[in-house]
Amino acid sequence: MSVRDFHLVTEWTLAARVEAVWQTIAAPEAWPSWWRAVRKVETLASGDARGVGAVRRITWRTALPYTITFVTRTTRVEPMRLIEGRAEGELDGTGLWTFTPSGDGTHLCYDWRVAVTKPWMRVAAPLLRPVFAWNHGKVMGWGADDLAARLAGG
Repeated sequence: MSVRDFHLVTEWTLAARVEAVWQTIAAPEAWPSWWRAVRKVETLASGDARGVGAVRRITWRTALPYTITFVTRTTRVEPMRLIEGRAEGELDGTGLWTFTPSGDGTHLCYDWRVAVTKPWMRVAAPLLRPVFAWNHGKVMGWGADDLAARLAGG
């Protein structure tokens, strides 16, 4: 693994059943309506009935003064259990959402293995690695807070 590669794991515990969490996460086109970091989601291909093969261009606002855009292709879907995808563009790698019932709630894990590809990020990665990881944590923290509020009806 080079200094330009990141393995970031985010875990959320939500006070909502898996079905509700699944419905919300499995509909990225709606993310801009509730996840403050997601600026835009463009569907380039819809994929099959479960969403496998769906291709989307997603633009993210970060906690730092830049945006990042990449294209995702959904590669695997096991309803109510996992969504896996491949990212290409300003980030390159794989992401895996896993959904686990936890009492009356849901444990949601996002495993993100990516390399930065923007030229300035590639140059800065050795020095700014902790800052990039912090930024990812901040964006995902917004997602946790925003999803909890959406699921609570707020």
